Amino acid sequence: MPEDTDSTPPAQRQPRPGETEPMAPQPRDEMRDYTGTGLLKGKRALITGGDSGIGRAVAVAFAKEEADVAIAYLSEHKDAEHTRSLVEKAGRRCRLYPGDLADAGHCASVVERAAADLGGLDIVVNNVAYQAPVESLEELSDEQWEHTFAVNIHSYFRVTKAALRFLGEGGAIVNTSSINGLRGNRSLIDYAATKGAINAFTYSMAQNLLERGIRVNAVAPGPVWTPLIPSTMPEEKVEKFGEQAPMKRAADPDEIAPSYVFFASDRLSSYYTGEILAPVGGETLPG
Repeated sequence: MPEDTDSTPPAQRQPRPGETEPMAPQPRDEMRDYTGTGLLKGKRALITGGDSGIGRAVAVAFAKEEADVAIAYLSEHKDAEHTRSLVEKAGRRCRLYPGDLADAGHCASVVERAAADLGGLDIVVNNVAYQAPVESLEELSDEQWEHTFAVNIHSYFRVTKAALRFLGEGGAIVNTSSINGLRGNRSLIDYAATKGAINAFTYSMAQNLLERGIRVNAVAPGPVWTPLIPSTMPEEKVEKFGEQAPMKRAADPDEIAPSYVFFASDRLSSYYTGEILAPVGGETLPG
């Protein structure tokens, strides 16, 4: 847990798509205190948006659980290389694939390359995300709406579809949703809509793939301190980021990654499919 659990970040801003190094405070995203027990020994995982934030923490946790990892990311090469160094320090292979997952062809290419480089696929983590706050629906352009959907849900569909050729019985798919997909968000209209779609996609694919022995689940975090935040939110909102949670702070990626290990590990979650796990800092939801 962070040393100061009552603090929120200072005001800050950086250009898209955001990098870890300029962030203050630095997020805890390297799973330094995590000790693996071989839960994913011999597994091969593809993680989209795996260069930083939750994706980085998941990649390192998977590596410490003895899985090899492939990471798809946009253009954050420095962050991706650092993540690769952490995975390799844990003794596992790591492959990097830069490019825009809003592009259908790139989604298919990433899956093909990951399966070829790792010798197959056992786990897919759909984690890439885009957001851009707006004050009103009138402000939300068709271009932004379509781009948010292309990244946040179309890539999940395309990566999953391409991966099914390689995933066999015992395979696991973990999708990153959000608290905003469970209750909406007044300024993240398109983002919240995609996260709701991810939830429905998770439920549907869990049913569809049940007979093939492939489990599909989702993690829907509350506020998490990642480069997405200072690169997409105005400074005044960054300064208050996380204070709306009952715990009065945002999570660090290290606190969220174990949820992905849980869903990826057959030993821990063999009876779980079609579930949405929501680490949201104490918020309770109706329904």
